[in-house]
Amino acid sequence: MDIILFHSMYGLRPAVHAGADRLRAAGHHVHVPDLFDGQTADSVEEGVALKDKIGKDELLRRAILAAAPHSERGLVYAGFSIGGSIAQTLALGDAKARGLLLMHGTSDIAENASVDELPVQLHVADPDPFESHDWLSAWYLRMGQVGADVEVYGYQGAGHLYTDPELPDYDASAAEQTWRTGLAFIDSL
Repeated sequence: MDIILFHSMYGLRPAVHAGADRLRAAGHHVHVPDLFDGQTADSVEEGVALKDKIGKDELLRRAILAAAPHSERGLVYAGFSIGGSIAQTLALGDAKARGLLLMHGTSDIAENASVDELPVQLHVADPDPFESHDWLSAWYLRMGQVGADVEVYGYQGAGHLYTDPELPDYDASAAEQTWRTGLAFIDSL
């Protein structure tokens, strides 16, 4: 399976490469674009500042350019936090998308979005400071309305970016369960 994996607002860190390596070890071809051109952040505040400096439209443009050479073959879009938001936006606009794996983040859904039973899996902390229960309920319903086939997995007590062992949010058990479930999801596509 061809997968494009987008990083969080912390940038392209070792945890993203480790995730890509895990997907590769399972036999998948993984593309890991650096939307921040080599810049990384050490805190949420730095990450927000970096994201804002680059701008939402520019990040989306970079993501589209990174995905375009591979999308004809049918990609699985995946991402961490803001990378999940970007992956969702691209997957909902790509008629050949094979699936969408979201870790720690979702996005608004365009009014004209429509997919044909796109398989979607979301892994999120419960509770998550950036993905409230009300938001996730509305997101889930809206994704179903646009034609997505959605599964949501919540991890009680985990921090927002619980799959990154270098961050305080890290939860080894939740991270392992996320990867096990996510890999099974991708293998089923």
